Amino acid sequence: MMQRIVVGLDVGTTKICAIAAQVRGDDINLLGMGVFPSIGLRKGVVINIDDAVDSIKKAMAETEACAGVRVRSVSVGISGSHIRGFESYGAVGIRGREVTPADVERAIESAREVYVPLDREVLHVIPTEFILDGQRGIADPVGMSGVRLEAKVHIITGAVSSIQNLLKCCEKAGLDVVDLIFEPLASAHASLTEEEKEAGVVLVDVGGGTTDIALFKEGSLWHASVLGVGGNHITNDIAVGLRIQMSEAERLKKTYGTTDIAADDAEMEIQMMQAGGQVRTLSRASLVGIIQPRCNEMLELVREELKRCFGYEHAVYGVVLTGGASLLRGFDRMAESVLALPVRIGTPDLISDPTRIMGPVSINPQYATGVGLVAYSSVSDHVRAVHSVSANSLLGRVRHWARDLFRNAEIINSDYKKEGGMACSRSKK
Repeated sequence: MMQRIVVGLDVGTTKICAIAAQVRGDDINLLGMGVFPSIGLRKGVVINIDDAVDSIKKAMAETEACAGVRVRSVSVGISGSHIRGFESYGAVGIRGREVTPADVERAIESAREVYVPLDREVLHVIPTEFILDGQRGIADPVGMSGVRLEAKVHIITGAVSSIQNLLKCCEKAGLDVVDLIFEPLASAHASLTEEEKEAGVVLVDVGGGTTDIALFKEGSLWHASVLGVGGNHITNDIAVGLRIQMSEAERLKKTYGTTDIAADDAEMEIQMMQAGGQVRTLSRASLVGIIQPRCNEMLELVREELKRCFGYEHAVYGVVLTGGASLLRGFDRMAESVLALPVRIGTPDLISDPTRIMGPVSINPQYATGVGLVAYSSVSDHVRAVHSVSANSLLGRVRHWARDLFRNAEIINSDYKKEGGMACSRSKK
């Protein structure tokens, strides 16, 4: 059976994460990963190309060293407040015969023939429902008989400038981009079960600079949006409130931060480093008093978005939190209270198909997107979301140019140990 190397690149606001895996049929063997602090990005958008390129290069160098492969092409995750989604509809005639895959493609083509502003690029066209002669709720009409086939799709677009800058960063880092994937789709592939996506669930991926929201129902994406708030806003509030550097504020958040504090811990004294090397003592309750309002504000924004997309009517399984900021102690309990829905933390070991990705990353929600990019890229276009790019589009030209290269990565050390890459990721802890 043919095997290939798949590499997912999560270009986030706080970190660049690259994960390499060996794919053989339905089996995925995680080879290694590289993580480096993200510089040159803000809220998921490139603001300094040279800094972003340097961060990508360092993350990829660590991945290559851990995995024992030389990476040629990557599947890149994209997010940011410039991402937009909308519904569309199309219909074609079948002439009273059985529906073929070509008919399905024609119906989807018809649905995506809508006006898209010149400053936007289509990333995905995702079928949400097929209707055959008035019969609704059909997931796969192939083989059925009818006269008129209708398709409802969800189209996801991004700003051309943001896409071009991300592609340029990867190109300057010596990488061919075979695919651009909306990050919540990747995170969902790694963190949600098929049962959840079928019955109805909302994925809330709380990253450093953005919060991605994706509603799944009947196995498809029904709604997606990106909020311009994330974990970095909590860190910034701490830095401003206590007049300390961002690095020290991040340390305090990770070490002592919580959204709910017990009475016996309220007076606990913690030390922080101020500018000039001075050490100051404050109560843990003071720190929590800064964290709580921001977390509550973020969750209120999520709640308003759920109301807007009818998430409360469709999310039978509630909310699945993922992303690095979801690790803040007590955040899931606060989310359950504010959103009034069941909430669980989604880790990337809950893969909905026979594919299994094991290792230290499988228990950490901050790697859900990276793992999801690998898992999402390893399956065929017919199984995952339908891409809507043509050969003449920006992404189409990139994908046609790089697709053959992506099929294989050059193995520079075939005698790697299975735990080789994982040892590198452990050393980061």
